[in-house]
This record gives sequence, structure tokens and C-alpha cells, in this order.
Amino acid sequence: MKKINIQQKFSSFNTHWHPHQIAIVDDMQVLLAKIKDEFVWHKHEDEDELFFVQKGTLEMHFRDKVEVVSEGEVIVVPKGVEHCPKTRNGEEVHVLLFEKLSTAHTGNVIDEKTVNNYPKI
Repeated sequence: MKKINIQQKFSSFNTHWHPHQIAIVDDMQVLLAKIKDEFVWHKHEDEDELFFVQKGTLEMHFRDKVEVVSEGEVIVVPKGVEHCPKTRNGEEVHVLLFEKLSTAHTGNVIDEKTVNNYPKI
């Protein structure tokens, strides 16, 4: 058991849209990611996703609306809901993700941004 300094972990990588695993809690993983611009429209049939915005402003696009998630706020995307995370005007946003170990990065879509293995940091 060791404490985890999230700021220090964020400073250890620079890649965008490439989550890094910092912990496992039962069958869930805690990930950190730096995101910028637009991701991929996708959904996760069997898993919910929790996004905590640590730095910046995240726009979570759904087919029928956009939720703006600011620093210190959380949004949960329910399983089966198509979504596309985006940032504004080239801003780099830092997010903490909480999701099942079985959750595929881009869900039901294979894209050039798809990552199959998350580094453990």
C-alpha cells in the first residue's frame, strides 16, 4: 500500500488519448489520460465509464447533447451510450478514468487511436 501522487504521475507522460494505469480496485482500473482535440465516437456495451476532470474543460458529446465538464467535476457515461470526448481550442485536458478492466479503449470501434495495452505507472 502506497499513496499515489496524481500530479507526479501526470508529469511522467506526454501522449494524448493513451491512458496510463495507476491502480486496480477489485475488477476496476484507475487510469490517467491527457486528452486534446477530438477522440472517436464509440460506446461500451457492458461497461460504464467515469471521467473526473483534473485539469481543463472536457466536452462530452452525446448524439443528442453536449455536457461540459469542468475541473473538479465528474461525469459517468452509462454502458451502451455512444459518446465522443473532446477538448476546446487545442486545450490539453487531464482526466482520471475509473472503469472495469474489461473495458476496451475505443469500445465497439477500432481506430488509429485505439490502444490495447495501458502502461502501468
